[in-house]
Amino acid sequence: MDERIDERMMDDKPHEECGVFGVFGHENAAIVTYYALVALQHRGQEAAGIAAVEAGSMYSHRGLGLLADVFANGELDALPGRAAIGHVRYSTAGSNTVQNAQPITVRTYQGNLAMAHNGNLVNAHVLRRRLEELGSLFQSSSDTEVVLHLIARKQEDTLLENIRQSLHDIRGGYALVFLSDDQLVAARDPLGLRPLCIGRLGDGYVVASESCAFETIGAVFLRDVAPGEIIAMDAAGLHSLPMYPDAKASEEPRRTAMCTFEHIYFARPDSDIDGWNVHAVRKQLGRILAEQHGVAADIVIGVPDSSISAASGYAEKSGIPYEMGLVKNKYIARTFIQPSQGQRDLGVRLKLNAVRSVVQGLRVVLVDDSIVRGTTIRRIVSMLREAGAVEVHVRISSPPYRHPCHYGIDTSSKGQLVAADHSVSEICAEIGADSLEFLTVPELMSAFGLAAQGPYPFCNACFTGEYPTEIHEVDKLGNEPVVSAKQRVKEAVR
Repeated sequence: MDERIDERMMDDKPHEECGVFGVFGHENAAIVTYYALVALQHRGQEAAGIAAVEAGSMYSHRGLGLLADVFANGELDALPGRAAIGHVRYSTAGSNTVQNAQPITVRTYQGNLAMAHNGNLVNAHVLRRRLEELGSLFQSSSDTEVVLHLIARKQEDTLLENIRQSLHDIRGGYALVFLSDDQLVAARDPLGLRPLCIGRLGDGYVVASESCAFETIGAVFLRDVAPGEIIAMDAAGLHSLPMYPDAKASEEPRRTAMCTFEHIYFARPDSDIDGWNVHAVRKQLGRILAEQHGVAADIVIGVPDSSISAASGYAEKSGIPYEMGLVKNKYIARTFIQPSQGQRDLGVRLKLNAVRSVVQGLRVVLVDDSIVRGTTIRRIVSMLREAGAVEVHVRISSPPYRHPCHYGIDTSSKGQLVAADHSVSEICAEIGADSLEFLTVPELMSAFGLAAQGPYPFCNACFTGEYPTEIHEVDKLGNEPVVSAKQRVKEAVR
C-alpha cells in the first residue's frame, strides 16, 4: 500500500492541506520565514519551501519532508532579500512529488513571481482543461499552478491587477501569498473558508495562516485578513483592496463560512482565528459535551494533543478529575511504514501509550475531537481496556463527520467516513466503547456564542452536507460525480 495513504489511515484524522507565510521589509526575510514555518509545521509535513527576492532576482528552495530536512544543509544562506514567502504542504489535490512542493516560481512579462497556496479550488480541473486547450503547459498537478497560468494570461497594467482579475475565475477555499520583485500580495477567499492573518514585524509586515507564527518570530498580530480581501505590501507600506470592484460586489455571497475544523482540530491552541481563541473554543466544546452528553465515570482523559483542551473543559464542567491516561511519543517519524494490520496496530502503540496506573480499575471518559474512519479510536479503546479500564465512554467534541470536504481537507470521499453509513450506535459497537456521543451542530455553534437556529458564519458541510459553494470537481478518489457538463462550461475560465 502507498506509504502516505497508509499513514493517514493510521492517524485517522482529517488533514489540512498546508500553511503559508510571507514577510516584507525584514533584512533576514528567509530566516524569519523558516522559523514562522516551524510554528506552522502541524499544517503540513510532506513538503516545504521558501522563495525570496533581492534586486530583481528570485531565489528559492523546496523539497519533500519536514522543514528541518528540506533546509538541513545551509540552503537558507542562498536565499537573500528583504521579502520572502514560505509553505508547508500536506497534499490533498495533487500527489506528493517535488514538482508539487511550493512556493512555485515563474518568470512573467511583468517580472518574477512566486506563489504559495493553502486550500483547494473546486473548479481547478475545469480551468486546467481550458488553459491546456489555450496552449498552457503544466509542470505539476497542483491547483497552485492553475492560478499562475491564469495570472500569466491576464493583460492588466499591473501584476497586482492581474492577480485580482485571476481570482475572479477561481472558486473554493484558499489563502494565497504571492511574491514579486517589489511586492508581496496575500488574498483570502470570499467566504473566508481558509484562515489568514496580518502582523507587524519591526518596520515590515507579515502574513500567515495562523497567528501562532507571529508569536514565534516576535511579530505583533494586527488582524485577520477579511474574506474577499487582498493585501499588498510594498515600499509604500500596507494596502488593502477588495477582491471584486464595486461593480461586482453584489454578485459575491455576503455570508462567510470559515472552516469549523480549524477550531476543532487543525489550528494550534495558541492561535486566534477570526476573533476566537482556539484553546478557549475547544475547552468550551468540552464543557458542552459534559453538560449535554455526560456520563458517570471516575476520570476524564483526552487524546493528545488536539483533544486536551476539550477534555479539560469536560472535566471542569462535570467535576470528574482530569488525568493523563494517554501519553504521546512525539519522536516517531511520519514515514514509518505499516504494510500489515498488525504493524498498523503497533504504529498506534508507538505513538500513544495508555498509563496503566492511571486507568486500571476505573471508568474512563475518553474525549476526542473527531472520528473519521474509526480505526484509531478503536485501537485506543482496546488499549485502555488492556490497561485495565473497566468502562470506556467516548465523547467527541464535534458532530459526526458524514460528508467529504472539497475545500482543502483530505476527506474527499464518503467511502472514507465511517459516519456516512453507520449510526452512532453502530459506530459505538464498531469501536468497542461502552457508550459514544457526539455534539450536534447547534451545540457546536453555541461554543462560539451563536444562536441555535443560525445562520452560522462557518462551513459545517462535513457534518451537514450543505456546501457554501457549488461543487464542480469530481471527487478526488473518483467516487462522487458532481455538477453537470453544462455547469462546467458555464464556470470555465473567461
